[in-house]
Amino acid sequence: MAAYLRVALTGGLAVGKSAVAQCLRVRGVPVIDSDELARAVVAPGSPGLKQVVEAFGPGVLAPGGALDRAALAGIVFADPAARRRLEAITHPLIREQSHQQAEAAARAGARAVVFDIPLLVETGQAGDYDLVVVVQAPLAVRLARAEQRGLSREQAEARLASQVSDAARAAVADVVLDGGGSVDDLARQVDELVLPLLEARAA
Repeated sequence: MAAYLRVALTGGLAVGKSAVAQCLRVRGVPVIDSDELARAVVAPGSPGLKQVVEAFGPGVLAPGGALDRAALAGIVFADPAARRRLEAITHPLIREQSHQQAEAAARAGARAVVFDIPLLVETGQAGDYDLVVVVQAPLAVRLARAEQRGLSREQAEARLASQVSDAARAAVADVVLDGGGSVDDLARQVDELVLPLLEARAA
């Protein structure tokens, strides 16, 4: 197993976390995106999709046989027990894939690997990482961004209600970034707060 600094990046809906991840990638830091892996592990024909259909029924399938994400979201965001059932299927698969990708990055020379994990705190994984970077932003900014992405106010508020509080995330953070401003502002914070810490810890 290759040695590398394990860094978790997390934050709630529409805080600017994806912008931070992109800033890190541009600066040469490998970032493993849990959302991308979450889509991959339930791709058509995958064992993960088979398990999801067994758990939630054929109504979560689109006509072509792919996962109907809107239908599944309608179930799991309204029912905490259903969400836990889905997570019990997908999270172990996602963790296995992320570990494989991180090992490959480390073998290729990466001294630090960032794991972009939206539900880090909710799933109790914060203690598994050497460093935790949390992105936060004011509620009004987050709701406005969510609506710009096509979510209704009610959908955005439901998703926010399903996530842990800013205080809970801050409690596990080594670094808290303010995502309420521009992408340039976030990039400056990455350069000033995150990269020096990665270099120091990974040395």
